[in-house]
Amino acid sequence: MLTRLIPHPLLSLTLIFVWLGLVNTFTLGNLILGSVFGLFIPMFTAAYWPDRPRIARPFKVAEYILVVLWDIVVANVQVALIILFKPESKIRSQWIPVPLDLTSAEAITVLAGTITMTPGTVSATLAADGSAILVHCLHTDDPDAVRDEIKTRYERRLMEIFP
Repeated sequence: MLTRLIPHPLLSLTLIFVWLGLVNTFTLGNLILGSVFGLFIPMFTAAYWPDRPRIARPFKVAEYILVVLWDIVVANVQVALIILFKPESKIRSQWIPVPLDLTSAEAITVLAGTITMTPGTVSATLAADGSAILVHCLHTDDPDAVRDEIKTRYERRLMEIFP
């Protein structure tokens, strides 16, 4: 009965917090309306999520978020330094194929989003069989190091979160 009422608890909580963030005012009415959204949207869309993603280690999600936030801050500084002080002729943009060990569509989506959110890198395309992702890097002297960093900092953690 509870799974029919709340088919996707994580999505429900996310919708409540997103709603409270969007209205930018915490009141009882906003909390109730966010809770209504958090209950009814997953209930009405449950048929479209037959194989909802399973999160094996929920506390690893918090670690992953902290790592990504830190990397975004560091990358912002690095990109600013590149733009402000590096002559255009010395910027070495690279296309880097990153082979994937991830198999979950949700995990691959989170990885692609993480790469794109981090300044200086953009996930451009995914191989048709999901075996690799093509990443554009604003500046690097060592494409292998960028690939290895993506695999160790992000993909390894996502493999622990999404089994």
